[in-house]
Amino acid sequence: MNSVSSIPDNVRPILEKVVRDAPHPLLFATVSGAHLYGFPSPDSDYDLRGVHILPKEQIVGLRELEETVSVSEDRDGIELDLVTHDAKKFFQLMLKKNGYVLEQLLSPIVVHSGSGFQELKEIAPSCVTRHHSHHYFGFSQTQWELAMKETPTRVKPLLYVYRVLLTGIRLMRTGVFEMNLNKLNEEFRLSWLDELVRAKLEGHEKIGAAGLDLAFHQKEYERLRALLETSFAESRLPNEPSALPRLNDLLVRIRLGTIK
Repeated sequence: MNSVSSIPDNVRPILEKVVRDAPHPLLFATVSGAHLYGFPSPDSDYDLRGVHILPKEQIVGLRELEETVSVSEDRDGIELDLVTHDAKKFFQLMLKKNGYVLEQLLSPIVVHSGSGFQELKEIAPSCVTRHHSHHYFGFSQTQWELAMKETPTRVKPLLYVYRVLLTGIRLMRTGVFEMNLNKLNEEFRLSWLDELVRAKLEGHEKIGAAGLDLAFHQKEYERLRALLETSFAESRLPNEPSALPRLNDLLVRIRLGTIK
């Protein structure tokens, strides 16, 4: 099955305008969510994520910093939301076991890239540790519980379960992020997964999956969680990130306006 990893020609100008209209200049903006994961429905909204750069006046003043800015709207029939963090907050999150921010940074679906973006991507691998597995354990459990609450079970949270677990397993084994479920399945070869992805691609955000063999998916969920545990135990990734000096240096240059 073809993976979805690009922005349609009619959508890109809309996303680019949203970025230009953001309250602060952006270091980068990428697409996350179902489009990044390879299973957007025709009615999926666009999840834009990135980093903004606050003006010096706000940084040195007494007023509360706009550490996070969120914009949700409908533009020309395209539903989207843009969430950005100030550079310092984002860099701090990179130093924690937060796989989500690293996935945003490393998303191949780039809407905007400013000075320092490529350097930041090059720093990302030195943020990855064995303990990022905890992010994927927690996220998969949350999505599994969500999937099991609904009748019929929705395809979306079930796909999130598998995407998260496969991303985590691969990360523990290689130190490399892969967020697209179709590409992940080229490696893991779960023969039944294509049908679930197809249902989401051809359906809608809230599509249910009546007739799913939930006992089978329960076993697969438990098997993959066990595989993630084994991958964590055997991982050669470091216990702590080593990126702080480089992130600090980059942040100082961004704040001083000397970034090239």
